[in-house]
Amino acid sequence: MAFEMLMIQKPPLNGSTQDPDFRLNLKQLELNALLEVTEAINANLPESALYRIYHFTLLSNLTISKLALFVHDEDWDCKVKYGLKNQLPVDCIKNYILGCDKITSTKGIETFSDFDVIIPIAHKSKKLAYVLLGGINDLNLADDNTPFSFVQTLTSILIVAVENKKLARKQLQQEAFKKELEIARKVQTNLFPSVLPFNEQVELKASYLPHLMVGGDYYDYIPLAENQFLFCIADVSGKGIPAALLMSSFQSGLRTLVRRTNDLEDIVRELNFLVKSNSHGERFITFFCAIIDLNTHKLTYINAGHNPPFYIQDKAVKELNKGSTVLGAFDDLPFVEKETIQIVASGVLFAYTDGLTEASNEANDEYGTDRLKDFLLSGDSCGEYMHTGLLNELNAFKGATAFPDDITIFSCCFR
Repeated sequence: MAFEMLMIQKPPLNGSTQDPDFRLNLKQLELNALLEVTEAINANLPESALYRIYHFTLLSNLTISKLALFVHDEDWDCKVKYGLKNQLPVDCIKNYILGCDKITSTKGIETFSDFDVIIPIAHKSKKLAYVLLGGINDLNLADDNTPFSFVQTLTSILIVAVENKKLARKQLQQEAFKKELEIARKVQTNLFPSVLPFNEQVELKASYLPHLMVGGDYYDYIPLAENQFLFCIADVSGKGIPAALLMSSFQSGLRTLVRRTNDLEDIVRELNFLVKSNSHGERFITFFCAIIDLNTHKLTYINAGHNPPFYIQDKAVKELNKGSTVLGAFDDLPFVEKETIQIVASGVLFAYTDGLTEASNEANDEYGTDRLKDFLLSGDSCGEYMHTGLLNELNAFKGATAFPDDITIFSCCFR
């Protein structure tokens, strides 16, 4: 490489800093060092190569026999060192150097017996690196002809180049992550039914507000026979892509099971096995599932640890809380209960995820189930009007406070 040639051709560096020949030779060596590092940066070499060239350039071109370069990434790390007798612990940076704001002598500090000066490298008051130099006791800190200021400048150029590489790498990672999120969002969107029934017998309406780009809420409508369908809502523990992937597997499993059987107990037990197998007990899913028969006017449901949906009829609210525990917590569900209720025209089935009732205002008060019941009993509206009115009330309640979780509202109005 080019720096090997400079090692051979370097001029001798002997004499006093006041000697014109000494100063000329020093400036020439500094120029050589600057060219080496600049060429390496322009060649877009990896960080490890930049540190190696920096190492050999200073070792070969300047009167510096001992050097340690500490750079802050996730933590302080020694990237370059040579000529040291003792191992220098990273803790010495935290304990002795962090307050150093200018080129400083190490005289009298036992920890730095191998060194003569500490050179801070900063950008906009943020400390990015420290250079410790040794073997230069004959040079004066106040002398402009010493290599200290040049080493500071050269190291700054190197560290800024490394920081730019880190920034570019982070930007690429962020772009890749955004693409992954977009794919996950599209996958999750495909989980939800594209069309919900709205006819003379029934009106289904859903509203979904993800906390992130993707989330762990799920709702579904699956036709079973004429005037018979499955209605469900679920919430996976956690957020983001892992939650969305588990929910995708859950939806696929549910739809496969429904093609085979309409027995809710069998469906729930099989889904529990699926969630436990896929999540290894690290995540669980709350799940409410109902089969609604408009011919017999019956609703049969199992609630597996989900927030109890409400069946509202004649200004009365019934909580649908019979069922089992959450899915995925046990190898086998300890118990499963089914309940069947009679449904009538003008009745409303209202289901939601806990992000709705756990939304809080600036006084840290939760919206809660009592406010939700009050809203549901306050009017006769259903479908779009009910969802819009509820979300408007919720936004007014929370004010500037952000929603803490995904929010899903799923309703079925009987006519």
